[in-house]
Amino acid sequence: MKLYILEDEPRILQHILQIVSRIDYVEVVGSAAEIAIAALEIPALKPEIILADIRLKDGDSFQLFEQIQVTDFQVIFLTAYDQYAIQALNLGAFGYLLKPVDEESLTSALNKCFHHRKQDLFDQQQLTIAKEHYLAQGLSANKRIALKTLEFIEVVAIESIMLCRGDKGYTTFVIKGSNEILVSKGLKDYESLLSPFGFLRCHQSYLVNFAYVKKYFREGYLQMENGEKIQVSSRKKEEVLRYLENIA
Repeated sequence: MKLYILEDEPRILQHILQIVSRIDYVEVVGSAAEIAIAALEIPALKPEIILADIRLKDGDSFQLFEQIQVTDFQVIFLTAYDQYAIQALNLGAFGYLLKPVDEESLTSALNKCFHHRKQDLFDQQQLTIAKEHYLAQGLSANKRIALKTLEFIEVVAIESIMLCRGDKGYTTFVIKGSNEILVSKGLKDYESLLSPFGFLRCHQSYLVNFAYVKKYFREGYLQMENGEKIQVSSRKKEEVLRYLENIA
């Protein structure tokens, strides 16, 4: 099964490539970080399935599917945030995976596409429904992220996350006005996802939302609104000070 990957984060792309390299029936025929490049390559390479990040630097992947006018493939969407689109994007042959992508979920989605390839070819009508749902609700909604624990998956607003505390491959999310949430993924898996929303890795064990920083002490630590004191590593002090100076 020929696979094409549309993903603009190199670390995530490498993670996906490692996973699919262990799947015998998958052949990666190409990848791109930009819609403009994918629009040229997909019609020529004729992939049977596309892993597509929804939002890229030069637009969203729905624009790509409108542009290329090719229908004989299946799509698995990738996104960092739940934007009320799960139900719409899981129609028919569609898959929907939340970043950071775990091996079990990706393998399961690819298996589904492989076994239903002949009868579940790409459906343009379903893509239209998904796009309309995404544009109408997703872009206007607060950014959210799904946190997977051993017992449940909790969807929280990114703006409500005060800080993330890493410890030996686990991350504890401290949520404003709520209990802490422990997930079995390392802090580095969330750094690139949250940094565009005012989060900064100030220490190897802490990722902080600066909207909740109350004070910075020159001894080298931050005081959060909840009273917690967060150590700032020596190599991060200049970056923290620069960040604070640029807060409007």
